[in-house]
Amino acid sequence: MDADWLCYDPAPSKPTFQLPPGAVDAHCHVFGPGDVFPYAPERKYTPCDAGKEKLFALRDFLGFDRNVIVQATCHGADNRALVDALIAAGGRARGVATIRPDITDDALAELHGAGVRGVRFNFVRRLVDAKPDAYYHDIIERIAPLGWHIVIYFEAADLEERWDFFTSLPTTVVVDHMGRPDVTQPLDGPEFGRFVRFMERDNVWSKVSCPERLSEQGPPRYDDVIPFARHLVERFPDRVLWGTDWPHPNMKSHMPDDGGLVDIIPHIAPTIALQRRLLVDNPLRLYWSE
Repeated sequence: MDADWLCYDPAPSKPTFQLPPGAVDAHCHVFGPGDVFPYAPERKYTPCDAGKEKLFALRDFLGFDRNVIVQATCHGADNRALVDALIAAGGRARGVATIRPDITDDALAELHGAGVRGVRFNFVRRLVDAKPDAYYHDIIERIAPLGWHIVIYFEAADLEERWDFFTSLPTTVVVDHMGRPDVTQPLDGPEFGRFVRFMERDNVWSKVSCPERLSEQGPPRYDDVIPFARHLVERFPDRVLWGTDWPHPNMKSHMPDDGGLVDIIPHIAPTIALQRRLLVDNPLRLYWSE
């Protein structure tokens, strides 16, 4: 792994917040293990191994019932580690893959059969090199018959530049980590206001996750992130998701306590009804509706 790579916490705390029955960790990853599922040659980072057994053990320890596993950029468009984890989960996991336009129909069918229900487009410049818009539209045409959705990952400052493309997407669109807002700016300021306007589109969802990536104040509460997440949960209760982001790739400042992250949930979803929508109803509707 990279010399400055921070590995996940091997002994997270037990959450004091009791998750509702059927709760879904709707954003997590598997890395390797590299000797079984090699990392992509074009990757921009090399992580520590974090395989499916560790993920499922964390799921059970924290009290989740299911996972949504998102293909990591370190694996590129080689989805074998993802598929292996989905099959091993026995129906308790769904996946978001990375694919290329030249993928075969048979390969798409295999991914769907394993539990993949979406593709991820990453626009974070330090992680990937973005492609022309036509590249992504070609992929959308391939996945349309399967009814998959699109997950997009970008930074807040780039939303204006990508606005026309993002608003042209014809499927359900799920935004990773609230579009990475700058939480030092006002909640009602122009930058987050633009994201809220994006969320006003009926096909747009958001993961209200990763305070550890966004906070300037830091752990354990990440208080400066809570108002942003809570605003989205309360305004768009039927189009929000939550996930641990385990094993927390590319964290540089610290490694979060996964139990502590779970304990933030009642601060962003303060009622039982909102918690159930965020953790159970919404992810089941999006990923297990068939």
